[in-house]
Amino acid sequence: MPASPSTARAINDRLALRLLQQQGPLTAGQLKQLTGLSRPTVADLVERLQSAGLITVVGETGAERRGPNARLYGIVADRAHLAALDVRTDGLTVVVADLLGTVLAEASVPIGGDTGTGPAVEQAVALVERTAKEAGAERLHSVGVGAPGLIDPATGELRDSSGLPAWHRRLAGALQERLAARVLVENETNLAALAEQRDGVAVDRDTFVLLWLGHGVGAAVVLDGALRRGASGGTGEIGFLPVPGTDGLPSATGCEGGFHSLAGAAAITELAARHGLVPPAEPHSHEPPAATVVRAAVAAMGGTPTEGSEARAVSAPDMAPDSGATDARAAAAFLNALADRLAIGVASVTAVLDPGCVVLGGEIGQAGGAALASLVQDRLTTMSPLHTEVRAGALGGGAVLRGALFTARDAAQDELFPLFAPQA
Repeated sequence: MPASPSTARAINDRLALRLLQQQGPLTAGQLKQLTGLSRPTVADLVERLQSAGLITVVGETGAERRGPNARLYGIVADRAHLAALDVRTDGLTVVVADLLGTVLAEASVPIGGDTGTGPAVEQAVALVERTAKEAGAERLHSVGVGAPGLIDPATGELRDSSGLPAWHRRLAGALQERLAARVLVENETNLAALAEQRDGVAVDRDTFVLLWLGHGVGAAVVLDGALRRGASGGTGEIGFLPVPGTDGLPSATGCEGGFHSLAGAAAITELAARHGLVPPAEPHSHEPPAATVVRAAVAAMGGTPTEGSEARAVSAPDMAPDSGATDARAAAAFLNALADRLAIGVASVTAVLDPGCVVLGGEIGQAGGAALASLVQDRLTTMSPLHTEVRAGALGGGAVLRGALFTARDAAQDELFPLFAPQA
């Protein structure tokens, strides 16, 4: 059944807006070429979108050709302002951006474990309000929130989870009330996977698993382009996976004894210490000390050192102290032992889902880079008949904020951009 004229216009408008968002300012001629629409149809949609205040002329192209054909059209970026929050157990970070995703302001605040629920919520909301004011945003249209824990698939709310501060669950409601904005809450690992798929190492994959390696450990599952959350929102709670090599089994109230006990930040730091690698006494960033150790170990192995690679190697009992060879051997032994551990979790995921690609995300995955990913893949090849590529995440801990910003932007665009509602 052919689309009605109004439906056809909505389809064309949305297509043009998506192209302008993805490729930047375009001329009417470029829109005609990219959409395959006729010149009159493109002229009509440009006029409609300008009248709606969604696009405007942002410049001209071509040194020789001037006039209407040279006009560059772009999305009106300040039509809506967005916020993204990365909520951690000890604080949060917020960014405020325009409709194109350009970050206008960013801030963080620590929230101690002894802070009461009410004061903690007030600190968090006040930080968002101050950051929005600094960005020049009179109001926020949409707010994306990334948080640890399970998201109820029916309500979209953060579920009550043991071990997480109570203020986490109160925050979304407080933001919605104070800001009059649309607030969307998502598990932090799921947001990291979204960011890696949109803007990281998984842009060419519609099926993959992201293994989050940060302070904690988790996984996000993307199958056929869709994020899978599970019946209770618990898909990817890999920290609870029973694995060999731990002192016990996980329980319904704690993941100690599960994969978390092998691959969580504290476990990795302990493993590094066994190999004579210790992080700096005073880390200079918010990343887990384990990430600093991993980055330094990669550098000692001949990898490219990056900012923060300040862990120092101390000699193992049977090695001569203060020698470069000692550092390299200790680093190699540590990275191989870590790869052994990570391969257990990756092999379990591969056996069940056969994703074809596993991304080592989070601060530790990024710190390990291609070197650690290669070691894990080597072990996986011997453990599973299913071909699986292991990649290092490109966005590290910043993936949560970027994913939250994508979520907020998608929500704003769905409301502001003309929607295509299929006709029966």
